[in-house]
Amino acid sequence: MSITILGIESSCDDTSAAVITDGILRSNVIASQKVHEQFGGVVPELASRAHQQNILPVVSEALRQAGVVGKDLDAIAFTRGPGLLGSLLVGTSFAKGMAIGLDIPTIDVNHLHGHVLSHFIKESEEQEVPDFPFLCLLISGGNSQIILVRSPFDMEMLGSTIDDAAGEAFDKCAKVMGLPYPGGPHIDRLATEGDPNAFKFAKPHIPGYDYSFSGLKTSFLYTVRDNLKEDPDFIENHKADLAASLQKTIIDILLDKLAMAVKETKVNAVAIGGGVSANSGVRAAIDEFCRRRKIKAWIPKRTFTTDNAAMVAIAGYYKYLKGEFCSLDMPPYSKVEV
Repeated sequence: MSITILGIESSCDDTSAAVITDGILRSNVIASQKVHEQFGGVVPELASRAHQQNILPVVSEALRQAGVVGKDLDAIAFTRGPGLLGSLLVGTSFAKGMAIGLDIPTIDVNHLHGHVLSHFIKESEEQEVPDFPFLCLLISGGNSQIILVRSPFDMEMLGSTIDDAAGEAFDKCAKVMGLPYPGGPHIDRLATEGDPNAFKFAKPHIPGYDYSFSGLKTSFLYTVRDNLKEDPDFIENHKADLAASLQKTIIDILLDKLAMAVKETKVNAVAIGGGVSANSGVRAAIDEFCRRRKIKAWIPKRTFTTDNAAMVAIAGYYKYLKGEFCSLDMPPYSKVEV
């Protein structure tokens, strides 16, 4: 008997819905919000309002593209956290209300676990997925983590950021350069035109597997500030070199810790996930990192790197198989549950 899961994602500024049947993706619809660009970052109240406007048409379109109706669904999976509380409330409330109307169970999904399990989204029966165990480098606007994945339900966080995440470093440095929000993609584009060795930025010395990017951000700011004193057009004249040097430094920081983890755990595969894993420099570096060590690199399609409901649906599918459902009184949470 087939199992069909509707996934709903609303943790930040993207409203998304997806349908998965027996682990195979049938639809994945995402509505992005442009309203935040003028503010240089996500405005939580505006994000919540946009989710309210988008969620019904997005869910309807996901069902239409999948060729299913409500009565075909076996459960509804939704992102319960972490994320912006107001945004999460929209998705959580909609999922619960729809589940009550259809008399089917709900499944709560941890947003970060969804990113890890995005590598198990299959678009065909023949598509390969990772073998266990493997390491996942989860890098996004709010998180930089190294996770040892032993199964869909057994994940051990080996290291995490103690301040800014990699995505925050990209966006905040891009803002210093006067680039539009989100800055990460603009840095990525400019980096292909610049010299990655043009500038040297500070690298942290944090013990263990934990990350820190606040010092890099400060070093970048001071470099720009000091050079602007001598050359008012410094940023404009050196945008590409600044971007390339910044990207190289972030990648070096990420890979230094990852190399330690690979050596210690002796895994045969490394996966990446989260919004920063869409960065072309990061993708190429991970591919080369794994090639040199003769281990498998799992690099997701860019569609599955940003916030999307396909990863929520596949996480929900695995929890459904295990019989892990949630009660209707479970509230969303804004921070990572340890």
